[in-house]
Amino acid sequence: MKMLFFLCLLLAGINSKSYCYDPNYQGMRNQNQRGQDNRNMPWQSVRNSVCQFACCFYKEISSQEKNGNVFFSPLSISTAFAMLTLGARSDTLTQILRVLSFNPREISENEIHEGYRQLMEMVNRKNTGLQLKMGNVLFVLDRLKPQEKFLNDLRNFYEGEAYPMNFKNAVQAQQKINQYVAERTNGKIKDLVNNLDPLTEILLISYIYFNAEWEKPFDPKYTKMAKFFVDGNKAVEVPMMFGMGLFKHGYDEQLSSTVVQMDYKGGASAFFILPDRGRMRKLEKRLSCERMSRWRTLVTKSSSVNLYLPKFTLYGTYDLKETLYKMGIMDLFTDKADLSGITGKPQHRISQAIHKAVIKVDETGTEAAAATGMEIVPMSVPVTINFNRPFLIAITLESNILFMGKIVNPLKKD
Repeated sequence: MKMLFFLCLLLAGINSKSYCYDPNYQGMRNQNQRGQDNRNMPWQSVRNSVCQFACCFYKEISSQEKNGNVFFSPLSISTAFAMLTLGARSDTLTQILRVLSFNPREISENEIHEGYRQLMEMVNRKNTGLQLKMGNVLFVLDRLKPQEKFLNDLRNFYEGEAYPMNFKNAVQAQQKINQYVAERTNGKIKDLVNNLDPLTEILLISYIYFNAEWEKPFDPKYTKMAKFFVDGNKAVEVPMMFGMGLFKHGYDEQLSSTVVQMDYKGGASAFFILPDRGRMRKLEKRLSCERMSRWRTLVTKSSSVNLYLPKFTLYGTYDLKETLYKMGIMDLFTDKADLSGITGKPQHRISQAIHKAVIKVDETGTEAAAATGMEIVPMSVPVTINFNRPFLIAITLESNILFMGKIVNPLKKD
């Protein structure tokens, strides 16, 4: 099986009203204060907040895309907005941190940034069989001069870069930005920016690239065309992979869902969650970090399985402005925005926010990888698990959620 994830988050703007966070949030406290009950390392606290944000963002997106595929990187989106808090002030800062699920009574701003620094260090660590690269870049109108402290914090906490850009020459600026993104995603995202506004002042891009080999690849000769039931009545013909052997799996009775864990070389894992027929809404409504954590315990033991999983390529593209406005970020893309920590002046705002993610799933893991033979498991009666209807997917690395999505129609790429 081959799985490639390429993702790029382009930011330069946003607005809000429904909330998926603590309504009693009172804003960030003193930078040096530390919550008495917070005994986690900063990266653990950030990891937990990213998970909470992932569930909230997923529910918001899936409510908009009721019958469509969903795919995004909560880690990339969260990191990009955390970067913005380096320069955000007043209500703009409060709203961003609240939507990112940070509780001011438990963690300070310094600890948040240090937590992201530790996470990025972990993500960018070199692993055999796993290519994973995450990074951030800020394009700033060439006549604006970012504050030195902001630039230093951007570099030290987020490995971020800042480039001056002549946005008034929009065609040339767009070409340079797209070339930058394409180079850092191995050419998988080539035209991220379209119709760039020549009045743009600040453009923030966060990208993540993932390419991994399965520990147990599928053999392509067993891949056959089969029906995938998009809904109760409609079915499409998809290339369905087949694997027989020991797989980690379990059944979540409270969510009426079967969970299968498949591991990659290098330490990453994919969780495929198949709700019983008619139970997708129940699964989505009750989706939470606590439930996802329980899945790890649920699938600790391997047993013999006949596994059917479709091949698919999925592109998730989202204008984040409307979604994050509904989640609670109201000022960032309006005249109320206060990003004075970036330029020293409060009147600059973000004008656009685009998030793009790509996932490709097939048998092997990389183009050059050769499929192995089936794993023979004697003396056992295998369970059949057939992902022939809509299911969820979560990609993790050391319990960090890299990607999250829902496959409703494997043939529909957009």
